[in-house]
Amino acid sequence: MPSKLFLVAISLSLLVVASCNKKSGSTIRNSNKVRVGYIGLTCEAPIYAAYEKGFFKEEGLEPELVKCGWSTYKDALALGSYDITHHLVMYFLKPIEQGLDVRFLAGIHRGCLRVQAGVKTNIHTIEDLKGKRIGVPGMGTPPFVFANRVFGVHGIDAGKDVTWKVYPAGELGLAIDKGEVDAVANAEPIGSLLIAEGKVRNIADQIMDAPYKDEYCCEVIANGKWVDANPDTAAKATRALLKGAKWVETNPRAAAVMAVEKKYLASTPELNTVALARLRYIPSVQLAEESVHSAGREMKVAKMLSSETDTEALAKRAFMHLPGVTDEWIKTLEVEKIAGAQVSPDEDIRLIAALIQKDSGDSCCRRKMFDQPDQDAPNLADPDAPCLEKNTVAAEQ
Repeated sequence: MPSKLFLVAISLSLLVVASCNKKSGSTIRNSNKVRVGYIGLTCEAPIYAAYEKGFFKEEGLEPELVKCGWSTYKDALALGSYDITHHLVMYFLKPIEQGLDVRFLAGIHRGCLRVQAGVKTNIHTIEDLKGKRIGVPGMGTPPFVFANRVFGVHGIDAGKDVTWKVYPAGELGLAIDKGEVDAVANAEPIGSLLIAEGKVRNIADQIMDAPYKDEYCCEVIANGKWVDANPDTAAKATRALLKGAKWVETNPRAAAVMAVEKKYLASTPELNTVALARLRYIPSVQLAEESVHSAGREMKVAKMLSSETDTEALAKRAFMHLPGVTDEWIKTLEVEKIAGAQVSPDEDIRLIAALIQKDSGDSCCRRKMFDQPDQDAPNLADPDAPCLEKNTVAAEQ
């Protein structure tokens, strides 16, 4: 039986938030208009870039960005509240197994998730985490899903063998310091900041460890009925998003600043630059398809998918090839390279150090600067505590 804890967390809601539902209905539109869903996450930079740099319009499309909430994102796509986006493979595979009609189309970026243990603990391997307390930014969030997968393939029952504790992402380090948790699961830039502060050691790293390092974390995904009825429009929208990904990879600093200045998310340019510089936006089609297969196999072992599921058949049903969206086309893709918009490894380290030195605000301000809109679950800390110092927040959501 799949882990009950995972099933509850990953299937939070069948309702659609108002902002995502205002134009729901038939997805068969046969036009050059495309609705692109987004939540307001750092890793959604290719969506912002494709929209702001005119990549959708270059494909002859009229794009509309549709702001959605995390907990209803899957259902909003399936119900036709928006047509296409890019999102976490592991987040959608279980709903697809259960009949959600959506399709993966291409790979956007490699992973940024980690499981980290406090340096003062005796935890050095994944197996050492059995019986321990794990801090996460929310049940059902990407770090939680990644940790479930990692635990499952190493013989740890995520529903019985560990204790989950929810904290705002910006307070995971504080939870480690206070001894309230033994380990944490997080996403960039939190993982790199905790390492730089000397608070944690990596136990499982999506950036460095096989098989995760060779997989796509997020892929282009579209409403099934819409893509079946509009394969050419879907292909154009996918190419625009892939071009956006390449632009972000080429110009991470410019992408980070643009996302903050255009108020797609609440952060600072420095923090967003650190996060984007650690992601690898290298678009692909074949590797994206292989990633769906490998994720499915490990999710089944981890009991995140039914023991009766044929994961190869599931992956074939979940991934769709589109005309003109190929690795050969991606090799011909060219984008501008903006002077000063890149981040060298040495500069990356300096940025992290500067962020640590600058981080002297109260916990509420730290929470607002680091947290992303994927933390919808109840937090152990008071999420509504008054802020004493708000100058660390670059833009309101």
